[in-house]
Amino acid sequence: MHDVLAIILGGGRGNRLFPLTLVRSKPAVPIGGKYRLIDIPISNCLHAEVRRMFVLTQFNSASLNRHISQTYRMDLFSNGFVDILAAEQTPDNPHWFQGTADAVRKASRHFQDYRADYYLVLAGDHLYRMDFADLIDSHVARSADITIAAQPVVPGEASEMGIFLFDKGGQIAGFEEKPNAARLGQIARSIPEGSSFAGHSDDKPFVASMGIYVFSRRVLLDLLQRANATDFGREIIPAAIGTHRVNAYLYDGYWADVGTVESFYEANMLLTRDHPPFRFHDPKRPIFTRPRFLTASRFIDSCVSHSMVAEGCYINRCRIETSIVGIRTSIGEGALVRRSVLLGADFYGTDEEETGDRSVPLGIGADSVLDRVIVDKNARIGRGVRLVNERGLVDADGDNYFIRGGIIIVPKGAVVPDGTVV
Repeated sequence: MHDVLAIILGGGRGNRLFPLTLVRSKPAVPIGGKYRLIDIPISNCLHAEVRRMFVLTQFNSASLNRHISQTYRMDLFSNGFVDILAAEQTPDNPHWFQGTADAVRKASRHFQDYRADYYLVLAGDHLYRMDFADLIDSHVARSADITIAAQPVVPGEASEMGIFLFDKGGQIAGFEEKPNAARLGQIARSIPEGSSFAGHSDDKPFVASMGIYVFSRRVLLDLLQRANATDFGREIIPAAIGTHRVNAYLYDGYWADVGTVESFYEANMLLTRDHPPFRFHDPKRPIFTRPRFLTASRFIDSCVSHSMVAEGCYINRCRIETSIVGIRTSIGEGALVRRSVLLGADFYGTDEEETGDRSVPLGIGADSVLDRVIVDKNARIGRGVRLVNERGLVDADGDNYFIRGGIIIVPKGAVVPDGTVV
C-alpha cells in the first residue's frame, strides 16, 4: 500500500461529546480503559500496510499531539509517519476549517506533493475494525473515482447519517445527508424491491455512509479545487454522483460513530458483554496504543463482574459491576461502581496529596456509589459520594459534574467533595 496516503479528520469542536472534549479533541478521548479513539483508524491503517498518515486537527490538539508523538514512532528505515496537520491561518486564507472537505482542501498544500495514487479519508471518532486493503482493492477493481464504505442501518440512525439510494442494478442513484424522518418515510428503503444485486432486512432498510472514503488522487484534488464546498457528505459526494464513478463498499461488521456522550457510553458498555461485537484485542489485528509499562492491577478482597480493568489500578475491598476501569484508577474500601466508565489517571496520587491542600485523594473514595457515570481522567471522588442521578435528570449542569442523556459526567480534574449526592 505504498501508493496510499491516509487523511484522518480530527473533527470539530466536539460539542456533542462535551465535557469529554472540554480540554481535548475528539480523537484524543480515552476509550476501553487504556486506548484513545485515534488508535482505531491508525491501527486499521497499519494492519493494511498504509503507513503514511496525516491527522487534521483544529481544537484542543495538545493531548492528541502528545499521544501520537509518544505512540507512533516509525523506524528510521521506512517512509512511514503519523503527522499532525493543525488548522492554520495563512496570508491567502485567514479562516479556520469550515467542514470536512474544507479541512482537506486547506491541508492539501502539505500532502499533495507526497507520491500517492489514492487518498484514504477517515474519521477520527469511529469504533470499528476494517481491512482497508480490501476496501482499496474494491476501489481499484471497479475503476472507481470515489469509493464510500457503507452499511445497513435502522431508521433511527439514518437521520444522523448520509443515506444512499440505489437503482435496481446496484448503481448509486442518489445520496442524501441526514434526511429528516419525513424524508426517510418517502425514501422507504435504499435498495428498491426486486433489485438484482443485494437485499437488506426490514429492520435496517437504509444503507448509510460510514464516513470512510477512498479517492483517486486526481479526482480528490480536482473536486477540492473546482468546488467551493465545505463538507464531503452534504456537498462533495452528492455532486460527484452525477459526474464521477462513485462506488459503495458494503461492510457488514461492527461500526459505531462515537460522537455523542450517549454513543460513547454505550460503546464502552458493549465491551463488557460476554461476546462483545467489538474487541480491542485480536491475535492478528490488535488495536495499538501507547505502551506505558505500568504494573499489573492490584485487587484486595474485591468483587469484579462483567468489567474491564486496565493496568496500574488499586482495587481495595470494593465491588465493580459492568464497568470500564481505566489506567491507574484507585477505588476505596466499600465503594460500589456499577455501569460506569472510569477513564483513569495520568499519574498516581501521593501520600502528600492526601494531607495537603487537596483533601480529596485521586480516584474513587471509600463507601461511594457510582451508577451510570463517566469519570474523566484525574478526577477526585470523595468518601461517601452518591452519583446515581436520583432525580432522573436528563440534562443538567452542576458543581463539578454534568448530566447528558441521563448519564452523569465528572470532568477531567474535577473534585467531588465527601458526601456529595447527585
